[in-house]
Order: sequence, then structure tokens, then C-alpha cells
Amino acid sequence: MNRYQPLALALAMCSMLAPGARAEGAAVPVALKQPALVTPKALNAAMLAVAAAGPRLVAAGERGTILYSDDAGVSWRQASVPVSVSLTALQFVDARQGWAVGHQGVVLHSADGGATWSKQLDGIEAAALALRAAAELTGPEQAQAQAEARHLADDGPDKPFLDLYFDSARSGYVIGAYNLLFKTVDGGASWQPWNRHVANPKGLHLYSMRGTGTALYLAGEQGLLLRSTDQGQSFTALASPYKGSYFGLLAARGGALLAFGLRGNAFWSGDQGASWSKVDTGIQTSLAGGAELADGTLVLVSQGGDVLLSGDQGRTFAAQAGGALPPALPLAAVAQARDGALVVAGLRGLRRAATPAAPR
Repeated sequence: MNRYQPLALALAMCSMLAPGARAEGAAVPVALKQPALVTPKALNAAMLAVAAAGPRLVAAGERGTILYSDDAGVSWRQASVPVSVSLTALQFVDARQGWAVGHQGVVLHSADGGATWSKQLDGIEAAALALRAAAELTGPEQAQAQAEARHLADDGPDKPFLDLYFDSARSGYVIGAYNLLFKTVDGGASWQPWNRHVANPKGLHLYSMRGTGTALYLAGEQGLLLRSTDQGQSFTALASPYKGSYFGLLAARGGALLAFGLRGNAFWSGDQGASWSKVDTGIQTSLAGGAELADGTLVLVSQGGDVLLSGDQGRTFAAQAGGALPPALPLAAVAQARDGALVVAGLRGLRRAATPAAPR
């Protein structure tokens, strides 16, 4: 079993090279050529991500399904998507510009608020980028980089991107299994391999990326936590308080940082990751997603259907009134609708939850 599969199964169950260039002789899997099937059944698909695009909500999940809602998640329409691979994460920087990532190294872009999408990158193109970048290196690191890039190309597009972080419509990163990390400075028109900027010698999976005004953070398997204070030029390891996997990060507007993951574990930092304190979440199921609401409340969701709220920047959490969503719905992500309600994404689709009461 590949090391990223436990998360994938739990949540899915179910010089730069221009885009379009491919590793020589690489076969293109059907799912990279076949558009997502447009069907009423898409409304019940397993969904792994949900995010706001201005007043609109956009969600993504299995087999390339992307849905969008203009009535705060009451009803949904299916978007036009050029691939049928499962999508794991998405982000919008404004009401129109957004990106989604997923299996087989796919990166998608939308310029119309999530109604239509185009492919900017896939795993075959990513391998070709890595080969080109390795050939341009000099010195002792060239041989290792070339070996890693050739291995990536020989494997084919079997490695997923698991998260992304854009700080503007031009600048962003996509991250994934086995230390996959690519950067764009032109809105995804071109991409650079960026893994050699990361102190991750074991090639551990990167599960989450977030940023604050002065730092960028990465979290991954086996307690991996990394920070960049030089605008992404280098990511160095932070002392981690936990040896299990972190599935998510929240960077609150007040400066606090929250890392969360396996078995309900969550840790809080108020000093940019220099030190951490354990958060008592009150649950034992893995925390899969989180968001900051309009009033500054932090919300976490679990694979057991728990919805946890914090009114103190993540130092403490309490279960939303009513506890887990009935029936217990394995959850992967959460976002706030324009009317204040929570919309959760999970293995049984999308659901509106009650408007959260501000925790005391």
C-alpha cells in the first residue's frame, strides 16, 4: 500500500517547461483525457473539498466532480471539468480565480468562479518538468535530482497532489505525495519543481500548506512540520510535538497556527511554530479539515462527523450543539456560506449544517 493511501482511502473511499510538454513516450491515462461525467448522481458523490468563491460555494470530489452553488449550498450545479480523476483540494483567491488539485498530479484552473475548468498540469507534465530542472543543475546534487526525476517519470502519474496554497492570482504552490511541490508565479501558465527547497530528506508526504503575512508552513506525515520565512525560498524543519500525521493547518488572522490530524490530535502555536501546546479536542477520530469563519471562529471537522468550534484562536474547542451530524457523516472539509451557515463536504456528499453559535 502506498503511504498516502490511508488518507486517500479514509477520505475518498470511494528554466520552466510550458504546460503540454510531456515526458517522452509517456502514456496518458484515460482519466486525464476523459471529462468528468455530467450526471444527476454527481450531487451524491463523495466530496473532499469545499471553498467560497466570493458569494458562491464550490466543492470538488471523486471522479472529477465539481459542484457550485449560488444559494448558500441549498442547491448545486455541476461544473464542466476536463478530467475524471478524484480531486482533493481547491482554493479561490477571489470570486472568479480558483484552482483545484487531485490524483494523477492534476492541477485545474477556473476563471469564472468554478463553472468551467481547464487543466494546467498533470503527473506526466510534472515529471517532464522535474527532468528538465534536474538537467539544468550542476554539482553533486544533479545526480540525485536526475535519479528522482527519472523515477517520477518511470512511475507514471500515480502520485496525487493533496493541497495547494495561493497568496494571489499569480503566485501559488501545489503539494502532494512523496514531497511533491511545484510553484507558479504566473497563475499556473507555467510551473517550477520546488521540492529541492524543502528540508524533507525522507520524501515524506506533504498534506497541507498555509501562509501568514510573514511565513509559509507545510505539514505532512510522521509529524512533519516545516516553515519558510524567506517567501518560500527555503523550508526548514520545525520541532514537532507529535509523531503522527498532520492532515491540515489553519493560520488564523490573529497570527495563531493550528496543526491537526490523526486520532483527534491538534496542536496550537502563537509564535510561528517555535513552540506548540496540545489542544484537547475531546475526540479520537482523525481531523480532516478546517476553516476560519467570518467572525474569527475556527472550525474543525472529523472523519467521525464531528464539528468542533473555537472562539479563542484555536486554544480550545467545543463540539457544535448537537454533536456529530446525524447520521455520523465522515467529513473532509468545511466552508461558510454567505448566510453564515456551515457547509460540510464528506463521503456522502454535501450538507448544510446549522449556523454556528459563537463559542464562549
